[in-house]
Amino acid sequence: MQEAWPEALPVAQVRIARPTDNLQEVERFYCQGLGLRKLGGFENHNGYDGFMLGLPGFPYHLEFTQHAHGSPCPAPTKDNLLVLYIPDPASIKRVVQRLASMGYPEVEPENPYWREKGATTIADPDGWRLVLMPGQGIG
Repeated sequence: MQEAWPEALPVAQVRIARPTDNLQEVERFYCQGLGLRKLGGFENHNGYDGFMLGLPGFPYHLEFTQHAHGSPCPAPTKDNLLVLYIPDPASIKRVVQRLASMGYPEVEPENPYWREKGATTIADPDGWRLVLMPGQGIG
């Protein structure tokens, strides 16, 4: 059973947003490659285009934006991670193969913890790291 958010912080949704200058390729990576769904998007909203990704019915989303004049973002370190816990190892293998066929091979993680735990790390089009971790995660 999932616990409710604390009364002192009545959050209804969590969205993590970041800029990119590769909006179309980022969408291809996360939708076609990873398998997330495009939940919504916008064009020319005060000079920004963007979209939200996630899994329908879950209040956790990723948002990517691109400004008409560019969206420079500091280069990520090799330890800026989006970690997805996936219970089924066969599902991880399929995602890894699909991303590799699209030109996104596995990369060595900065932190050896991930390799030791059997996770797979892949860099997205902007160099941000995606970790596919076997298991259920915390709680």
